[in-house]
Amino acid sequence: MTWPMLIAMSMLMSFNFVDAYFVSLLGTEKLAAFSFTFPVTFTVISLVIGLGVGTSATVANTLGRGDGRRARHQGGVAVVLSGVLVLLLCLIVWLLHDPIFLLIGASDETLPVIAEFMTIWLAGGIFVAFPMVGNAVMRANGNTRLPSVVMALSAAVNVALDPLLIFGIGPFPEMGLRGAALATVIGYGVSSGFILYMLFVRMKAIAWGASWACRIKSARTILSIALPASGSNMLTPVAMAGMTAIIARYGEEAVAAFGVGGRLESLVTLVILTLSMTLPPFISQNYAAGRHDRVRAAYEGTIKFVLLFQGGVYLVLLMLSSQIGATFGKDAAVAEIIALLVVILPLAYGAQGVVILSNSSLNALHRPMGALGLNMVRLFVMYLPLAFIGGKIGGLTGVFAGAALANAITACIAWRVVNGQLCPVTSMNVEEANEPTV
Repeated sequence: MTWPMLIAMSMLMSFNFVDAYFVSLLGTEKLAAFSFTFPVTFTVISLVIGLGVGTSATVANTLGRGDGRRARHQGGVAVVLSGVLVLLLCLIVWLLHDPIFLLIGASDETLPVIAEFMTIWLAGGIFVAFPMVGNAVMRANGNTRLPSVVMALSAAVNVALDPLLIFGIGPFPEMGLRGAALATVIGYGVSSGFILYMLFVRMKAIAWGASWACRIKSARTILSIALPASGSNMLTPVAMAGMTAIIARYGEEAVAAFGVGGRLESLVTLVILTLSMTLPPFISQNYAAGRHDRVRAAYEGTIKFVLLFQGGVYLVLLMLSSQIGATFGKDAAVAEIIALLVVILPLAYGAQGVVILSNSSLNALHRPMGALGLNMVRLFVMYLPLAFIGGKIGGLTGVFAGAALANAITACIAWRVVNGQLCPVTSMNVEEANEPTV
């Protein structure tokens, strides 16, 4: 289930990196403004990811119990619900634009530059909802190939339009940051149209013919998982905003470098993010079907793999740290900070993967409050306090070291929490699980 999604996620996450590269060519001021947008846009995306988690866990659980008709109605409710909630959140961000960005450390001079990007992005924010929630419905049905096509399509459109709209190549106007935002919106818009057509018309995987009582019940079931999951995911950009405020004390160059680091993290933790999408429906269906042995094997196997894989990724990044800094930091100070970040933070990406996959597993087991609590501990008991203390001790190096240490400590806690939720696999229930099923 993971391989097709991994290929598509590579393309999808790469366009964030491509955005950062093209914007960096506009200068440090534009790159810093672009970096301030990341916690806010990721807040909207986190809401959608949470809705996708709730949708995937609910639909997969229903399918695991053999009720395909109800699963289709749940998928239809999820698509409409996600569109409404994203519209509301984008409206709130638009109304509170200046106070939000001032709170996370932007200056009065930077606000108009940030608005160049955010005004267009928020206007098209609803198109973020449909591909992600639609993909969750498909993954719950065991189909990861079509979602991979949808995400690859969105990424390809974005990457193709980025240089044309940012720099005004050919007949296109030179739009700068507005061009980067418009390219992203168009990419999501194209994939939205494609996935809604496939879900409604071709696959008939979602329906809207149930009674209102059934729709309300489905919405409540989805939201019972989606709201805590969204809250858990939205804590990440809130913490990132706090981290941005901490780093802003070290200058505009540090903020610009941290913005590049955030997009680098999305790219090099791609396997983790992909597994966090494919693991939950696998766990939900098998847990509903009583296959607890497969649930435990899947969780433990993915954790071991991620720790080994991210260890290898760190070694590659360590060797390329100077080159990465020089590529994305046209200013020498920015390049130096990027290289420093690459040496320290990725050391704990494997541990961060343990936390992310543990959260996904708890949501799949219908324990969303456990996932929410775990994320709160990671971000607000460990991540921000240790980064702040590290900064007091060792400056910017201490900030990065404190953040890495926080991930390592939380990973140990997450492992124990999830293992406490899993049923012990005995010889008796393994034999029962291996019996033929109807």
